[in-house]
Amino acid sequence: MTDLVIMRHGESTANRDNLFTGWSDVPLTEKGIEQAYQAGDALARHGFEFSHVHTSMLQRAIVTANIVLDEIDQLWLPMTKSWRLNERHYGALRGLNKKEVAEKYGQEKFKEWRRSYKAIPLLLDEVEQDRRYDRYGTAIEPLGESLEMAYYRLLPYWEDEITPRLLEGKNQLVVAHGSTLRALIKFLEKISDDEIDQVEVENSVPIHYVFDEKLHILKKEELL
Repeated sequence: MTDLVIMRHGESTANRDNLFTGWSDVPLTEKGIEQAYQAGDALARHGFEFSHVHTSMLQRAIVTANIVLDEIDQLWLPMTKSWRLNERHYGALRGLNKKEVAEKYGQEKFKEWRRSYKAIPLLLDEVEQDRRYDRYGTAIEPLGESLEMAYYRLLPYWEDEITPRLLEGKNQLVVAHGSTLRALIKFLEKISDDEIDQVEVENSVPIHYVFDEKLHILKKEELL
């Protein structure tokens, strides 16, 4: 049996202020930092030992991961940061207040942009290249993404970086974002396109999967 723990970062300033965030690099709040410590404490109490940590290239996930590793006394673990684990890109919606977007465009369109699988948000006209993505070449940052697009962005990382390690019996920790983790949960649990809008991933609540040798799920639980 092999363990996989996935968790969303702690509360960010954008979460607190009810803003669309996406690839914007916002910090944790004090509450978010405390949530990360609580998640680490939960993992420590359960005695998890990991061989590798995976996170995005955004500070709210990276800082959360480091706090968790400190709490479980495994700061020495190798960590891979990948743009493929970044939050779904909300395009021209990023930085906007969700309540104001709902008021301007209507609740139906707001819900579609925020929760549906295939809906693409309002796109940016262009993006400025961020130096953290220079090694991947130009045009890595999208103009906007549906959850479906984030799903297919994520899958190569899962297949190339996480699956082989799990098949070797090595426990893995993934600290990422609400939408990319919803996409991963959709894949792992074979959730339909229509039902994925009902899946919510809370800040800093570790989700524990136990797999057999063929990566069939034997157990799923939230660790609080």
